[in-house]
Amino acid sequence: MLRTTSASLSDSGRKRAHNEDSYFADDSLGFYVVADGVGGHAKGEVASAEAVEQMQLWILRSQPEILALFADVKSGDPDAKWEIRRLLESAVQSACYMIFGMAELDPEKRGMSTTISALLVGPSSCYAAHVGDSRVYRIRDNEVLQVTEDHTLINYKLKHKLITPEEAETAKGKNVITRAVGHKEHVEIDTADLDVRAGDRFLLCSDGLHGYFNDDSEVADLVGSGDLGTCVYAAIQLANNRGGKDNITAVVVEVRA
Repeated sequence: MLRTTSASLSDSGRKRAHNEDSYFADDSLGFYVVADGVGGHAKGEVASAEAVEQMQLWILRSQPEILALFADVKSGDPDAKWEIRRLLESAVQSACYMIFGMAELDPEKRGMSTTISALLVGPSSCYAAHVGDSRVYRIRDNEVLQVTEDHTLINYKLKHKLITPEEAETAKGKNVITRAVGHKEHVEIDTADLDVRAGDRFLLCSDGLHGYFNDDSEVADLVGSGDLGTCVYAAIQLANNRGGKDNITAVVVEVRA
């Protein structure tokens, strides 16, 4: 039976007065979330914290269903993985509805929203749900896979070949996100599933960290091996040493037999 262990750390960085990132890590559930709030003046902090809490509560309430679906996956049920992805999608939609409703009721919270990157690890596979530009990476045998796709204006232009990679390096608006949880009552959510095995590691992080990576090899060097607590501390230090312009959050998860 596979199990997970993790370490997490968040930092306001060198330029921001307060931290609008939130995260959740529970090895007993195999569930992990990173959220990066948008809105400023503490509104982003409210949005990210609410999103993480709603996701946590949804997964806790759904534990009997999740365990049954994990068993169905193991037995080869072709629909079970899709059902788990739908469950994660529903959790994000619930958070979106709650944050939007809070903003509608309180004018001071208008415009608040958050990114979400969530990972649920099961006995033989894992599942991700994602909105915005936080990320999930898998590191296996020193090979790095970016599980999530950034929902940013720059990435949209690259994907549709409106600009070249060279132009993207100097383009303005790199931090403009095209999807966020709570900006509207509903949001389009990306989900994914992939296999897991003992020795795999995952990194969930806000853009305050991954924005400073030069390439994927740095992800493997940073969190691919070694003590988990040391890895997350080194991740925070790397971002701060390279400028620390944003809040920084890292959750490192290891799959063990």
